[in-house]
Amino acid sequence: MDAVPVGTLEGMAAVRIQALDVLRGIAILGTLATNIWIFTDPEGLVGYINGTATLDGAWQWIEKVLQQLSQGKFLGLLTIMFGIGLAIQQNSAVRRGRRWPGNYPWRAGLLFLDGLVHFVLVVEFDVLMGYAVTGLVVAFLLATSERAQRRWMWMTAVVHVAFLSLVTVAILTAPEPEPPKPLDPNLYADGSWVSLVGFRLENAVLFRIEAVFIFAMSIALFVAGARLYRAGALGPEGGAIRRRLLIAGAIAWPIDMALGLFGGDAGLILSRYGTAAIVALGLLALVAEFYVRRERIGVVGRRLSDVGRMALSSYVLQNIVASAVCYGWGLGVAARLTGNARVPVTVGVYLAVCAIVVAFAHLWLRRFQRGPVEWLWNESYRAITARVGVGRSTAHRAQAESGEHPTAPNSRQDRESPAAR
Repeated sequence: MDAVPVGTLEGMAAVRIQALDVLRGIAILGTLATNIWIFTDPEGLVGYINGTATLDGAWQWIEKVLQQLSQGKFLGLLTIMFGIGLAIQQNSAVRRGRRWPGNYPWRAGLLFLDGLVHFVLVVEFDVLMGYAVTGLVVAFLLATSERAQRRWMWMTAVVHVAFLSLVTVAILTAPEPEPPKPLDPNLYADGSWVSLVGFRLENAVLFRIEAVFIFAMSIALFVAGARLYRAGALGPEGGAIRRRLLIAGAIAWPIDMALGLFGGDAGLILSRYGTAAIVALGLLALVAEFYVRRERIGVVGRRLSDVGRMALSSYVLQNIVASAVCYGWGLGVAARLTGNARVPVTVGVYLAVCAIVVAFAHLWLRRFQRGPVEWLWNESYRAITARVGVGRSTAHRAQAESGEHPTAPNSRQDRESPAAR
């Protein structure tokens, strides 16, 4: 993947916005397709990890298939989208003659704070904190040469694969471990919102292990996303790249499904943190290929684009709504599920939450340019940069360059393109 001239990137602005906003929307709602099974488990994340909510007969396989369809794929896609967002921000800064990464560390710090609040108050499986740290590292990597970036991408990918292989071998060969001290699973069904907050704080190290485990993979996917964007993979000139990604994804998908469905714990680890990333790259290519050949985005595309334009707000909202529906401090739906009703109810809850998120994004963007979390994020960034001496006018220009959130387009031209409208 070689870089293309800046002028070429500017020329593909409309196509990029059309594809990227839809891809962000797919990634956000796709992460919910994985997490919804955690929400509807009567014992929450504890029960989901321990596999205590077992089903019978055909429903067991329906649940496995539905879970595996989303397992890791949209996490990978969302990670790639963050990398693309970084490349867009860097391109905007370079086009204006500004140094990179410039004030990006402040943006990463705000994203980390967003994630911390989300982790403590909403869900223990937040990804924003990990993305903030990864984004900070990759922001500096993107300031290096193309050759250095390529080396870092492959090096971190190899490190991740090696670590993943060691973990898989340990799972397959280690004797049956002593059962760990059990966490209290009843908090999800019977506990108050305050008790869940305390539970997350008490077990914060345990709940943050995944972010550490996937750190190398996240760096590799961030850089891969940035390089794909620079190579024009989402524009008309990127057909050859998209074909290669589609072939790789098509090969990886049946392997991924087989590992997740029949490979036990080791197979699930390999699929979620291994093959799923390749499938995500294929999914990105598929969506980009679909939209690069169309002048109009369509009704479904517009609604997905709404979610993508306010991705942070949509991500937080869907977790708040799902928590309120499923946990004991809200409607307590998860605790009322019995037997095989879990699968159809979970699908129903997922569709209902998606409908709420899509409707909210559509209605909100009819009146405002940014989502509520994006607005707060930008106002905080302006206030911080002004306070540390950047200056009001410079902070205002930085706000225009930063976009609605860390994955968004930067320039006014990008936001006002026909595709964005």
